[in-house]
Amino acid sequence: MEVLVIDDHPIVLEGCRQLLKLAGVKRIVQTESLAEGFRLYRSKKPDVIIVDLAMRTGALGGLSFIRRLRLHDTRTPILVFSMHNDPFIVSRALKIGANGYILKDTSGEEIVKAFEHIRDGIPYLSHELASEVAFMEARGRTSNPLRSITERELQILSLLAEGKPYAQIAADLHVSYKTIANTCSQLKPKLGVHSLPELMRIAIEH
Repeated sequence: MEVLVIDDHPIVLEGCRQLLKLAGVKRIVQTESLAEGFRLYRSKKPDVIIVDLAMRTGALGGLSFIRRLRLHDTRTPILVFSMHNDPFIVSRALKIGANGYILKDTSGEEIVKAFEHIRDGIPYLSHELASEVAFMEARGRTSNPLRSITERELQILSLLAEGKPYAQIAADLHVSYKTIANTCSQLKPKLGVHSLPELMRIAIEH
């Protein structure tokens, strides 16, 4: 059994290593980069992948990582280990291919439980997250305006919510300033707003 852990916090990586050892995992590969994580996946072919959604940039790059990996591999279990508890983000991660989702303030016992579930082919969500996702779904598809946007648009919105200017967002996502400006222009009609402050309000609210 080999597990790949992708997270940019050394303390989190060390904590995961210790917990996985307690769960009987002998080989643990770790990296602080999504790009390196994908290279390690291709070379190591791990049995399970544990990935954070928001790396140093604050953007939800982990969602793009999951979608990209699922284009190549529909079988390797993926466990998301994140600080984001928004049921929309949880639901999006599961829909694009994650097998489980747990929060970083979860107890060590539950982390091991989640890992063992997805390792054995059983999806895992904590009871609290499962209830919030179910409640969100029950309210209908029109209740959340973010349901129709792409992962890249969601990444940009998450950075707008942090108050980052276009230039910083472009640098964080390794794209041009024009790309960010154009994407935000396209997002405004999608989300029913007319100005950047309104777009930022939607980003912060959701």
